[in-house]
Amino acid sequence: MICMIRRLIHIDEERCNGCGLCAKACHEGAIGMVDGKARLLRDDYCDGLGDCLPACPTGAITFVEREAAAYDEAAVQANKARQGVPTGGCPGSRAQMLRREEEEGLAPAVPSQLRQWPVQIKLAPISAPYFNGAHLLIAADCAAYAYGSFHQDFIRGKVTLIGCPKLDGVDYSGKLTEIIRQNDVKSVTVVRMEVPCCGGLQNAAVTALKNSGKFIPWQVVTISTDGRVTGR
Repeated sequence: MICMIRRLIHIDEERCNGCGLCAKACHEGAIGMVDGKARLLRDDYCDGLGDCLPACPTGAITFVEREAAAYDEAAVQANKARQGVPTGGCPGSRAQMLRREEEEGLAPAVPSQLRQWPVQIKLAPISAPYFNGAHLLIAADCAAYAYGSFHQDFIRGKVTLIGCPKLDGVDYSGKLTEIIRQNDVKSVTVVRMEVPCCGGLQNAAVTALKNSGKFIPWQVVTISTDGRVTGR
């Protein structure tokens, strides 16, 4: 088994109230309940992306960097198969490409430009066919409400990922790094709001680009709260 220094979760058992929400939120099956407390059962099942962190109501879960077995996706999938767990995940997070109604002659008055699902960074898979050759849009989820022509001007022709670092309370940079590293992403556009907390989204995207080891064209577009583009 290959070991390395990497990021994964740490559970403070004294702060854990035994609710089990983190175990339900962990899609890899790395967390289990033991004697009424949540525990990291296997290092190689933890991908270090922290989908469990927002689920914990007591703040008992944090990130640590330590020597651990490498994440083993094949072992995770095999464990799910043994337990009869669908590997596609819940319907709301299942990766899929979308057929637009205009392609079938049923176009609405203002057609959507969204081409894939899911769109939340937390739910998006690390690897999916639609990422290959994609122009990636990483956007603040408020931006589509503030900017009236968001679909036409930003989503069109791109694979879209959205998030709010303030509300999600997680660092997206690790997951975005792996998406860029593991797929043939052609460019990255970050659309953020002018509010300070949106800087977390921009920083995560820039960090991911640096950590991916790839040289990819990228740009940042800033939207004001009254819906104007104030910077590119």
